[in-house]
Amino acid sequence: MGDTLITVIAIVLAAILMFVFPLMTMSDRTDDISQLSVETATTEFVDDVRTTGKLTMDKYSSFVEQLSATGNSYDVQMQVQVLDENPGKKTTQAEPNKIGENVYYTMYTSQIMDAINPSSGKTKTLALKEGDIFSTSVKNTNSTLSQQLKNFFYSVTGNDTYTIAAEHAGIVTANGAGN
Repeated sequence: MGDTLITVIAIVLAAILMFVFPLMTMSDRTDDISQLSVETATTEFVDDVRTTGKLTMDKYSSFVEQLSATGNSYDVQMQVQVLDENPGKKTTQAEPNKIGENVYYTMYTSQIMDAINPSSGKTKTLALKEGDIFSTSVKNTNSTLSQQLKNFFYSVTGNDTYTIAAEHAGIVTANGAGN
């Protein structure tokens, strides 16, 4: 009876070592590849908007398609800090011609989507100007195979965690309204 129990335990351990750990390793590599793809796509998207000064629904849709190609679903958050130049002058005795401080106001994802969503078949463009700041944050919303396996074996990840994420931001270097 004792030899049978040891044999069963040995078979179960061998199955775990031969199948489960390689599966976990491969799923971790898949997440690493997805992470790299998402970081690259996010950087290219933000840099394209920064250098052209324009955000269109076509650019956004292309970006979301690149993200979807990884096989995961994502929450994309965009933010534009629009430079509101204050032309007023502040006078001091030391510097009588000093120009007032520049102030930024912020547009978030829902406002940006309203600005670029085509209405009646006509495409819309969100034109940014030099000095505005554009940023994008991406996080996966689905549970990847790697997360599921880790939850099963370790119970280390919770519902609010994500394994694939990317952020990128930068200052707009071109006026989008001129073109």
